[in-house]
Amino acid sequence: MSQAEQRSHVIDPPPTSVPSESTFHPGRRSTGELVPSRYALRIGDIDVMVISDGVLPLPTKMLGHNVATEVRAAWLDEMFLPKDAFDWPLNAVVVRSGEQTILLDAGLGLDPDLQLPRAGQLVKRLEAADIDLASMTDVVLTHLHMDHIGGLLVEGVKERLRPDLRIHVAAAEVKFWEAPDFSRTNMPQGFPDALRTAATRFVSEYGSQLRLFDDAVEVAPGVVARRIGGHTPGHCVIRLVSGNEALTFAGDAVFPVGFDQPDWHNGFEHDPEEAARVRVRLLRELAASGELLVATHLPFPSVGRVAVMGDHFRWVPVFWDY
Repeated sequence: MSQAEQRSHVIDPPPTSVPSESTFHPGRRSTGELVPSRYALRIGDIDVMVISDGVLPLPTKMLGHNVATEVRAAWLDEMFLPKDAFDWPLNAVVVRSGEQTILLDAGLGLDPDLQLPRAGQLVKRLEAADIDLASMTDVVLTHLHMDHIGGLLVEGVKERLRPDLRIHVAAAEVKFWEAPDFSRTNMPQGFPDALRTAATRFVSEYGSQLRLFDDAVEVAPGVVARRIGGHTPGHCVIRLVSGNEALTFAGDAVFPVGFDQPDWHNGFEHDPEEAARVRVRLLRELAASGELLVATHLPFPSVGRVAVMGDHFRWVPVFWDY
């Protein structure tokens, strides 16, 4: 099937046996926003939609706090990026495999007094895409940082979700947040407290719906979450496989600088040396397989492939398929 045929298959009206509120409508006019906020594609028989939760304005030091300021500034200059602060993209993904509709990460939610007003758009943009919260059968969380769980903490959201919603997260991640260690992170003031508070509240509110796994779990046909650690002890990636196609949602294992400078330490990494090892291993796997990559903080729609360039890597974004 050609890409154009695949695209038309995604947006065709659903069969009468499938409730319309649980289907994708990526072509429908929505909120009047002047920027794109969702991108639909298919991985074999699996529907995928990348949703932008907005952007996070953060200091550029967060991209590589283990290198000299002038080295970091030179890279930013080469990338035509500002030297002090810039907007990190924030992406989540909705997947439909068989009878299941799965949300991969849940965005920031409400701004916890950290001056992040342009993030937390996920619920609004799901509604604009005609994706009903009640249609979600599963949520998979790469980790419990607030920009990945906060959308589920927005007032009124829990009441709109199915009471039998399954939330999959690595057991090591939940264990870590019982007494999180921030000693090796390098975050702006206020972030550690906000992260700790969000994770504690999330486990308290959704504890009965958590489905913990150790190393890997198949959430739905062709949808496998695998714990890789690094960024946080329980950080996982989610791989979608159908037919001869595959896509990996890498969460925070990869940041924009991580292709050129995979050994730079991100300020949110709780074990930066292990995070760098995990990143290199994952990027080499993706380059060898040639499969698609989506990550939380890569530029929207964050769909592309990885190429190897000696000891470094190159990000190869896909051409948008209209």
